[in-house]
Amino acid sequence: MIIVPRKEVIVKVNAPTINWLLEDDEPSIKFLTMTKLLDEAPDSPAARKVRDKIAKSNRVIALLSGQKPDGGFGCHPYSKWMGAHWRLVSLVNLAIPQGDKRAIKAAGTVLDWLTGLAHKKSIRLISGLTRRCASQEGNALAVCCRLGLADGPRVRYLADSLISWQWPDGGWNCDKEKDACHSSFHESVIPMWGLIEYHRVTGHKESLAAANRTAEFILRHQLFKSEKTGEIINPKWLKLRWPHYWHYDILQGLAVLALIGKIRDSRACEALDIVEQKRLSNGRWKADGYYWNRSNAKGLYLDPVDWWRGQPNKLLTLNALRVLKAAGRIVS
Repeated sequence: MIIVPRKEVIVKVNAPTINWLLEDDEPSIKFLTMTKLLDEAPDSPAARKVRDKIAKSNRVIALLSGQKPDGGFGCHPYSKWMGAHWRLVSLVNLAIPQGDKRAIKAAGTVLDWLTGLAHKKSIRLISGLTRRCASQEGNALAVCCRLGLADGPRVRYLADSLISWQWPDGGWNCDKEKDACHSSFHESVIPMWGLIEYHRVTGHKESLAAANRTAEFILRHQLFKSEKTGEIINPKWLKLRWPHYWHYDILQGLAVLALIGKIRDSRACEALDIVEQKRLSNGRWKADGYYWNRSNAKGLYLDPVDWWRGQPNKLLTLNALRVLKAAGRIVS
């Protein structure tokens, strides 16, 4: 991929793109566009009117379809992509209202799994480093904080665990090779998100400190480059997708850096350039491939929701614009 240096110009989001995001049939995206791009107060009458429609919107209903009395969905919480773990991440990204009873019940099944004895026994300490797929705890921590569950002892356990498992370079890794000493981007950005959310609602200083260490890890690599050679670590990281599930890409990294106020660091500039250059001529973004299949398809990785397969993606567009706005590159 050829990366064209960016000229220092602040671009205004075109009205057709905003109008497309504000369409009434997508209350989640409309609410997030109003509050995150257009700076409408979340508790304003206009925003509340839209927010009240989210719980009954088509995608939220689809994500909660098939829920069982125990709160789960008839499979392991981590079952890709039908388990409660994945559905909840999508639900909070769709701004499901805090305290939604269906989502809270589903979150209980995820907490049962991640704080259960069997899961704890699977955690390995090798050569002084905890080997964990920490994106599991990271997603669960972020979800629980968004749902209003941060005060619970099991949620505090997730935060404390992530902090105690963090590797010296600022991230996490599940690699069980005894000589592995470099963190994984896949397993580091999501825990960072969870710790940021936990600090936001509890003021827990250790969570913020850990998240800042991860931010420095990401920025040292300019989000996608080797520290040693400056070469691209993995070309897939430059492909933007939604949902990304556990897979890392630069937009995900930029979005989490924006949450912690690090998006204007000069080391993020080239990744921001790439996101800008992927904008289509109509002002929208389209996924560079997919990690999911439609729920009515055959095979693996079925998702209860169709995330605009083959079309410009509204959540991808919204998140790209949010990142570029936080970086001072666009006004809306």
